[in-house]
Amino acid sequence: MFLLLILIGVLLLTFYILAVICDEFFVPALDVIADKWKLPSDVAGATLMAMGSSAPELAIAFIAVFRGVGHTDVGAGTIVGSAIFNILVITGASAVFKTAKLRWQPVARDLLFYSASILALLAVFWDGRVTITESLLFVAIYCLYLGVLSQWGRFVPDQTKPDENPIDILEDTGDEITNSIPLVAKTRYLMTFVIPDVTKATKKTEYRTAILAFTAAILWIGLLSFVLVEVAVHVADILHIPAAIVALTVIAAGTSIPDLLASIAVAKQGRGDMAVSNGIGSNIFDILIGLGLPWAVILTLNGGVVEVSTDNLMASIFLLFATVIAIITLLILRKWVLGRKAGWLLILLYVGYIAYSVIELMAR
Repeated sequence: MFLLLILIGVLLLTFYILAVICDEFFVPALDVIADKWKLPSDVAGATLMAMGSSAPELAIAFIAVFRGVGHTDVGAGTIVGSAIFNILVITGASAVFKTAKLRWQPVARDLLFYSASILALLAVFWDGRVTITESLLFVAIYCLYLGVLSQWGRFVPDQTKPDENPIDILEDTGDEITNSIPLVAKTRYLMTFVIPDVTKATKKTEYRTAILAFTAAILWIGLLSFVLVEVAVHVADILHIPAAIVALTVIAAGTSIPDLLASIAVAKQGRGDMAVSNGIGSNIFDILIGLGLPWAVILTLNGGVVEVSTDNLMASIFLLFATVIAIITLLILRKWVLGRKAGWLLILLYVGYIAYSVIELMAR
């Protein structure tokens, strides 16, 4: 029991430090890089912002797949569980704090690609074996998504205000959270000794500092994600439960809390539509790149196939598809408006999912 308490403490501390690194160092560095590369806001949001918000999940997936037997399910479980948390809790909480009036065209576009990513995930997990062709298919679908985004403005007028770059907004909300919590500010100061602070750089050195900060943040995220994977496996062993269950619930929610706080802050500013849209877009990145890229790399290096557990993840993948149907139904019935009642409904669905996971676990 004492060891379990220590491991839980390590989990909480790791979640906290990861959140500070992502929000206070990684995202500001990405903001500078996006400006330097002159990326359109949609593409920046779908690539760099998604990378910033999903960096822990992506790192966990890479580490888990390279660690092999006993760890692979942690990576897949974290991605799937995080996607469920994002679509239900983050979307729901954003709607609770501020009614989100959505433009149907970009939401329909993202839901279409999100549905395609879930169907690809379901096809891969059906036989519990991932091949190089299947992993590359994931990456190819995401590249197609980026291509559609880059050409979207030619077919659908862009109604985004010039100052509504999603990375800028995410950085601003992170600053609000930092300034309101003294402990975060102190931790941020301590981390400046190991990660360059791009906000302190001059205009001349800003881009170079951003590259250094990006590299250092990636290394720290990788190290902390390694800790999360190992702790998750040890907690599962102590409790005699599958590691995928720990990943689907505890790790997935823990790595998504910063996204939740940022989305709530964005919703409070009256940008509920952006919070909802970014939640869906983040899930597309999580599934297609968060799983597809690590699988593609390991299979390119080692060949063969990657074995994944179907027992603990298939039900959650089916639930992912059910959430798409629920979101589409709500949006059509509410004429593309998500209000407080719809938001609470989505959050209750997530509570039901957690309850179902616990009951199923106790029944084993």
